[in-house]
Amino acid sequence: MKKTLIVIDMQNDFIDGALGTAEAVAIVDNVKAKIDEYKAMGGEIIFTRDTHFENYLDTPEGKKLPVVHCVEGTKGWEISEKLCTEGCDIIDKPSFGYTKWNERSFEEIELVGLCTDICVISNALILKAFFPDAEITVDAGCCAGVTPGTHNSALEAMKMCQINVIGE
Repeated sequence: MKKTLIVIDMQNDFIDGALGTAEAVAIVDNVKAKIDEYKAMGGEIIFTRDTHFENYLDTPEGKKLPVVHCVEGTKGWEISEKLCTEGCDIIDKPSFGYTKWNERSFEEIELVGLCTDICVISNALILKAFFPDAEITVDAGCCAGVTPGTHNSALEAMKMCQINVIGE
């Protein structure tokens, strides 16, 4: 069975930059270990990268979250240098959830990354809708939310939608 690891938005701005948190910093080593595990077993690894532009504050998202972050080409937009992306796909996505997952095929998916309560849950639910028969898992120990409380709420919501949550 083909196993795919999807690493959501492990970018500098979400780790220790404009929207960084101590919880995000704390999961970097866990995410690195998960990536190493998938590389060792020959699994597919896909990174997503939140991608905004200079006009971010004029966008609907920017008006609700007026913190410039993940602007294409900046250091904050880059995936953490502590995580190896060599040989992996990188998808630039302009919003919380990537809406073209259905252009791929998946059997077993594991998600890790940032933020549990925004982009991880959005992508998990989109994947569940596109691939209802796929086994979808989120590793809570490799995710962090905007706050610990919203992280936990997102994990509970995903469980209710029949997404496996491990690593709590």
